[in-house]
Amino acid sequence: EKVYRFFADSYVMGLDVRVFNGSEQPVSESLSIAMREAYPGKKNSNVFEGPSALIDKSLETIEVSDIAKKNTLAGKIKWLALQSRYFMTSLIPLKEETASLRLAVLPGNVVEAQYDSPEQVIAPNSHQSFEYQLFFGPKDINAIQPAGHQLERIVDFGMFDILAKPCLWLLNFIYGVIPNYGVAIIILTILSKILLWPLGTKSYKSMSQMKKLQPLIQEIREKYKNDRKKMNEEVMALHKTYSINPVGGCLPMILQIPVFFALYRMLDQAIELRHAHFLWWINDLSAPDRLFNFDFSIPFMEPPYGIPVLTLVMGATMFWQQKMSPPAGDPAQAKMMLMMPVVFTFIFINFSAGLVLYWLVNNVLSIAQQSYIQKKYA
Repeated sequence: EKVYRFFADSYVMGLDVRVFNGSEQPVSESLSIAMREAYPGKKNSNVFEGPSALIDKSLETIEVSDIAKKNTLAGKIKWLALQSRYFMTSLIPLKEETASLRLAVLPGNVVEAQYDSPEQVIAPNSHQSFEYQLFFGPKDINAIQPAGHQLERIVDFGMFDILAKPCLWLLNFIYGVIPNYGVAIIILTILSKILLWPLGTKSYKSMSQMKKLQPLIQEIREKYKNDRKKMNEEVMALHKTYSINPVGGCLPMILQIPVFFALYRMLDQAIELRHAHFLWWINDLSAPDRLFNFDFSIPFMEPPYGIPVLTLVMGATMFWQQKMSPPAGDPAQAKMMLMMPVVFTFIFINFSAGLVLYWLVNNVLSIAQQSYIQKKYA
């Protein structure tokens, strides 16, 4: 017998499986419950999709392509799930016990996750009950938390999770005040920029000083172009004379990277942005930004085809910011750096509008800060 319990205000369901032994002999069996989910042949995002489980307090995630190599897991299984970018189906044994999880890829790229409970002995003319919870719903922390059993750990932003989750909370808090996730992203980006302002100031100050030295460095390069060792010695002496650390602009930027990538992962994965309207043609912040719909394909662009306005503007701001930075000494390296905005524009062309909006606003704020610092220390 399978008994399901449904609740009108929750994605959590109850499942009781009762196995009856109507014979005169004891029966020793292991109960198995399987879930199945179809996955596309090609991943549409960088977010993990596939089977996962909380086993022995450790979160296990297995890519669909890796199931053939890792198809059996065992230990104290708190829950198992099949997840997509924004949704999940999960099974939660109410009695946490040592069990096994078997994975398989069936025809049609259908993934099966099977929970095998420990072997039980059912006495003659009696029954054994197995109690579970099911959660079929969105990967929204507020919706998942009522299920308990640490199921909210399935919302995982990778190595920057410890920073990304507070950012998600703050994004939702801002949305509660101003109910527009596009505006919330802009405000969140401004707040993060204010938090990192001292580091940015230190970096741009160093860049500004380096830019003033460029004419002198160019003279040294021309003078000692046939003696690379002497050239490097003279350049280092010049930096020492003016008390400028050539890597002084890099270290503060490196320290900001965890925050940038935490916001990146959060905005790429948060279900809150799904079908969230921003303004004008941007009516889904989780989808790529497209103005108009063309009936012909565009190289490097995934459908739908249109004009990626936010992405093009973002690329322009990256080019502007690149021109403001000190030029690289090596001409080949300088040309490569000027190509970076073009490369990033093509990379971002299929990213979600919410993610591009964050990057664009961050670039604009960085340009404003850099301009201010350059004028101050001119």
